[in-house]
Amino acid sequence: MTEDEMRKRLTALQVEHRDLDIAIGALLANGGPDQLQVARLKKRKLALRDQMAIIEDYLTPDIIA
Repeated sequence: MTEDEMRKRLTALQVEHRDLDIAIGALLANGGPDQLQVARLKKRKLALRDQMAIIEDYLTPDIIA
């Protein structure tokens, strides 16, 4: 995967992460949310965050001070 492809993938993951955050907020705001669905969305959100961290670590060079 090229650096440009990684940046595009990172952007897509960030959008999905943001969308999940909105969806979780909407479910919780409606009252009486399906706790199983909320838990699944939160788990997916954490997985996305882990994927984003891996890509960000790869794209950010290590700088030794």
